Amino acid sequence: MQFPGRRKKLIGSSQNDLYDHCLQFYGQPPLENISLAEFETFAVERLKLLKTVENIGVSYVKNSDQYSKKLEAEFSSLNFPLKTELGDRKVQGGISEYEKRRKDHISHFILRLAYCQTEDLRRWFIQQEMDLFRYRFGELTPKHKTDFLHKNNLKYETVSAEEKTSLKDKLITSSYGLSGITVEEYDFYKVPFQDALDLVRTRKVYLLAGNAYIPHHEIVTIVLNDFRTRLSKALAMTARSLPVVQSDERLQPLLSHLSHAYVGQDYSIQKNIGKISLEQIDALSGKSFPLCMRHLHKALRENHHLRHGGRMQYGLFLKGIGLTLEQALQFWRSEFVKGKVDADKFDKAYAYSVRHMFGKEGKRTDYTPYSCMKVILSNPPSQGDYHGCPFRHSDPELLKQKLQNYKVSPSGINQILELVKGMHYQLACQKYFELTHNVEDAGFSLNHPNQYFTESQKLLGGGREIKKEVDMSQQSQEDPASVTRPSQANSKQAHEEMGDLDSFFQDE
Repeated sequence: MQFPGRRKKLIGSSQNDLYDHCLQFYGQPPLENISLAEFETFAVERLKLLKTVENIGVSYVKNSDQYSKKLEAEFSSLNFPLKTELGDRKVQGGISEYEKRRKDHISHFILRLAYCQTEDLRRWFIQQEMDLFRYRFGELTPKHKTDFLHKNNLKYETVSAEEKTSLKDKLITSSYGLSGITVEEYDFYKVPFQDALDLVRTRKVYLLAGNAYIPHHEIVTIVLNDFRTRLSKALAMTARSLPVVQSDERLQPLLSHLSHAYVGQDYSIQKNIGKISLEQIDALSGKSFPLCMRHLHKALRENHHLRHGGRMQYGLFLKGIGLTLEQALQFWRSEFVKGKVDADKFDKAYAYSVRHMFGKEGKRTDYTPYSCMKVILSNPPSQGDYHGCPFRHSDPELLKQKLQNYKVSPSGINQILELVKGMHYQLACQKYFELTHNVEDAGFSLNHPNQYFTESQKLLGGGREIKKEVDMSQQSQEDPASVTRPSQANSKQAHEEMGDLDSFFQDE
């Protein structure tokens, strides 16, 4: 469904005034109407940007040259604004700076709606938006930094050259890493000390007459504190208004899906179908399964049973790595009959659900393997369950013991636990991949258990993984249709699919 779209581009209009700076505090919501297709595209591309910010922030030292180059490349590929001058003129093969700023503005507010729903989601969103803001503010020239401060009523006075000269020795003594030359070259801001308590506490600034003298590279601390405060309040207000938005049947499934959306390759397409034998699964689980699937496989072998959450998570993963329907039925039957389920009961109570998972029963929907975000955020395990993400749902001590059992080095375990402590669960899994495969850098951003398996097989096969699979992976990056996007129809269908499939997996 299309909304009537009208873009206000006239110079002097309120919308153009809103975009006269490449950076903003997102204080004013967008007023124009947009199509649902544009709504979806903007949301997915900003989500990709924020996930990249998270991954790069853990992989590289923040504000280092490598960190900045990686983020700059991502801004360029996703068409988000970095230029300081506004213009309507399109660059060859791209979009105008005005359009980039418009996209930045609208996409931020869309993700506010999706990420205001729980405390965990709000915390993650605020952290990534702050890291993004810090990088963009750091890229501004001194003039544009001052313009930004004034535009947002942060009217901190720039210290004059005469005052800097008179206070040179005190500024050098109180400010880290400054010399006489840098004091003359750099701007200083005079800020009320109560607005700079973090810097005062760490003794990084000079105090005089109730003002803190802040060097240009530290002013971002003040601005970030203000940004965090505004965004936290805005998310709380958005959460209170969410029921009204969710009553719109066009937006509700889209927003629900966005908070744990997967924006990578579609693993519902079985590239290796029939190429995995049942005899290989035990060996593969030890060398190419992510920890969540290794945990499920071990529990299944030991208990000869998994409750419905585990069967859904593990069953769809096995389907994604190439098990056929016949193999899946044989696999689950052979394991269950070793426990308290005989062959007749399996055929009556469980076989239908396996066929249903492969789209051969019920609505005949071809179900998709769970992404990392779905595993982390939905259906947390309770006592007796083995599904979920071990990095998210396991007690740190139990996780440590598990990693020790799998021969992960003590230093590697500490690195993983630090990432878990910072709630970087996917990055902790990626570190587990690097440690168990003896590589310094995995060379990819982990978003899906089946991606873990595919990358492991490529690495262990010396890059000799099935040529067709590599070609299709490249095609998926070039063809937007092959990427899983949370469109209105798809997200609503996914919600119905999982609910419908869930009912067939209930234990007696």
